[in-house]
Amino acid sequence: MSLPRRSFLSLAAGTAAVGSTLPISFDSAAAAPSPRLDDPFTLGVASGDPLPEAVVIWTRLAPKPLEGGGMPNRSYRVDWQVAADESFRRVVRSGVASADPDQGHSVHVDVRGLEPGHTYWFRFRQGDHLSPAGRTRTAPAAKSDPAKLRWAVTSCQNWEAGYYNAHRHLAAEDLDFVAFLGDYIYEGKPNPNALRSHQGTDEPYSLTDYRNRHAQYRTDVDLQAAHAAHPFICTPDDHEIDNNWADDVPQDPDQQTPEAFRARRIAALQAYWEHMPFRRTSLPHGPDMQIYRAFRFGRLLDVPVLDTRQYRSDQVTTLAEAEAPGRTITGEEQEKWLMDRLTSSPTRWNVLANQVMWAQNDRTAGPEESFDFDNLDGYRWQRRRLLNEFRQVRNPVIMTGDRHCTWACDLKTDFDHEGSEVVGAEFTGTSITSGGDADPVAFHKTYDPIMADSPHWRYIDNQRGYLIMEADRKQLTTKLRLVDTVTKPESQVRTAATFVVLDGVPGITDVSA
Repeated sequence: MSLPRRSFLSLAAGTAAVGSTLPISFDSAAAAPSPRLDDPFTLGVASGDPLPEAVVIWTRLAPKPLEGGGMPNRSYRVDWQVAADESFRRVVRSGVASADPDQGHSVHVDVRGLEPGHTYWFRFRQGDHLSPAGRTRTAPAAKSDPAKLRWAVTSCQNWEAGYYNAHRHLAAEDLDFVAFLGDYIYEGKPNPNALRSHQGTDEPYSLTDYRNRHAQYRTDVDLQAAHAAHPFICTPDDHEIDNNWADDVPQDPDQQTPEAFRARRIAALQAYWEHMPFRRTSLPHGPDMQIYRAFRFGRLLDVPVLDTRQYRSDQVTTLAEAEAPGRTITGEEQEKWLMDRLTSSPTRWNVLANQVMWAQNDRTAGPEESFDFDNLDGYRWQRRRLLNEFRQVRNPVIMTGDRHCTWACDLKTDFDHEGSEVVGAEFTGTSITSGGDADPVAFHKTYDPIMADSPHWRYIDNQRGYLIMEADRKQLTTKLRLVDTVTKPESQVRTAATFVVLDGVPGITDVSA
């Protein structure tokens, strides 16, 4: 599935297509007359949520992306095509969509009737403007048994922290999909001293604010290249709305009233949906969005996608509070859905797409303990119950975002007891940019002594990049891919470590670095 680097840069920049008036062979009739737009495809194209016979293709009309999009307050016709070849000589599906102002003039087409396990190309047209082409791939047929699947794990791409060099290299990988595990945008105020500053004067609060923040991120050519190259499966964490929010509680309830935070959550989730390749089943209704869902890739891989924000109990401040029965990070309904799916799954590998770390993560060396209670360390009663249930699940693996570091861990039924059973593995991936260029020496000076007291930690690192995971019928192999820098717009990429989980053997079997 790899394309030459030059092809990806063309996809990202649209050098041959965006704004062109060359004739194109869309099956539909010529677009209805409408006010002439400047280039509306400034945010590129994307695809996502692949099924065996369907995939979502996305774009958003935004000739002035940082000014609310710059579109007139009316609907626009958008033609779309899906082809079996890069040159669009074999168009297999085509149609017309409406880009409406109440959805930010975004377009989400749920293309049906495709062949399982196939690569396709797609594009859009509005008036005489042709979008860049994107490439996507459907999931294998439900009853098929693929020899292997390969995907990437990414998260945490703070615009102000650096350049998206990781996305440039990610675009050139040979992948079936990308799992983006939260913090797609950051809601912080603009920092005038940052490498590249957020647009605006404050944190986003209104729908226009959040649209502008998402649009700024989407203008990055390397992010556009990654989206144009692979279907994404996305789930948000906290920074898409407000740091460390929990259900209807903001980070700073003394500064945001319940009414104000509800309005902010409504605006943020609406803008998030408008910019992600979700199906309409995830279209927000007021402050609620259907985020948790699942994707099956034949009989080899099942990927439940979690939502650890909308239904969680509020964070606590003490270890005793974290142990309280009844505390939940998923809510009862999502937990039942998850465990029903995992325990009945017919697939060889069951890999959760998840936002925050499950493995116990002490932050202090020696007998004293300190924890970040925003992750599963703050929901210990539920964690023990879920990990005990993992005994009934074939090859459970969790892929996680949030930490801006890499943690490869064994999952145990009780982390406080050294002899407790290992029931799975967790790979917490590093960030695309968040944290900026790292200081590995200082990191290891702090965390190596803690690792000595944490036998379930198998590997740690704090540099920027992404994970590549490959599953076959014998093992799941995870590679840590690191870029040299995010403070310059060019960087090499390297494989820094490799981890192996064997079929039928819980936990990480091998670590090589």
